[in-house]
Amino acid sequence: MTLLRKPLAPGGHVHAITPESAGWGYVGFDLWRLAAGQAAAAPTAAREVIIVMVEGKARLTGAGRDWGVLGDRMDVFEKTAPHCLYLPDGTDWRAEAVTDCTIAVCSAPGHGGHPPRRIGPDGIELTQRGTGANTRHINNIAMEAQDWCDSLLVTEVFTPQGNWSSYPPHRHDEDDFPRMTYLEETYYHRLNPRQGYGIQRVFTEDGSLDETMAVSDGDVVLVPRGHHPVGAPYGYEMYYLNVMAGPRRAWRFQNHPDHDWIWQRDNG
Repeated sequence: MTLLRKPLAPGGHVHAITPESAGWGYVGFDLWRLAAGQAAAAPTAAREVIIVMVEGKARLTGAGRDWGVLGDRMDVFEKTAPHCLYLPDGTDWRAEAVTDCTIAVCSAPGHGGHPPRRIGPDGIELTQRGTGANTRHINNIAMEAQDWCDSLLVTEVFTPQGNWSSYPPHRHDEDDFPRMTYLEETYYHRLNPRQGYGIQRVFTEDGSLDETMAVSDGDVVLVPRGHHPVGAPYGYEMYYLNVMAGPRRAWRFQNHPDHDWIWQRDNG
C-alpha cells in the first residue's frame, strides 16, 4: 500500500481515494478544486458523505434539495469554521463553484439512518488541544458527540509552526471497544506558505510498518494502522482534514507505551 498520495491533477478531481484503491474497508476521500463556474457531481451510492467547503463558495444540491451557496472561508488558514453538508447513502450531490473553491467529499458506509443536514459554521468552535509545542487547534465537524452519522468521524486540525500534532503517538487499529476502536484514517494536508512541508510517520510497535513521509501542500496520507504523529517545521503552519471510519462509530485509542508519559504529564 502506498501511504502518501499526491494530487492527481492541479485542478478538477484532485484526489479519488476509495476503499478499493486504499486497500481497506471503510474510508473514502475525494477532493475537487474548481474554478468559478465549474461543477462536480456524484452519487453517494451505498455510502454516506460529508461535503466540506475547505475554501471558497459553491452552490450545493443534494438529496433532492437546493442547499444554496455554502462557504465563506476563502483561505483555509483563516481558521474560521467550515460550511459542510451531510448526505445519506442512496442520494446524490452536485456542486457549482461560485468562486474558485476546494471541496472535500468524505465518505464511509451508510445505513440510511440519518436525514441530510447542513453542518456549521454555527456549532463548530475552534478549540485548543495540547500544551507547549504540542498545541494545536481543532474544528470538530462530526465527531462522536454529533450522533447524526452512521460511520463518519470528521475533524479539522491547525498545527502552528514548529509544533507537533496527533501526538503523543497513538493508534486505533483494534476492534476492542471500549479499550480501542478500529478506525481507518486519511489526512489531507495543507501548508502555509504553500512551498513548505510537514513530516508524518506511520508505524506499528512491532516494526512491521514504519514509513516517514515529507508531505507537501495538497497531499493525502493514509493511516491503515499504527501510530501516526505529524510535525510542522518552523516557518510553516499546517492544516489537515481527518476522515475516520470503522465498524463502530467511536474514537478510542491507545498511546504508544514509550511515549504515554508525555500525555500523563500534561493531563495528570
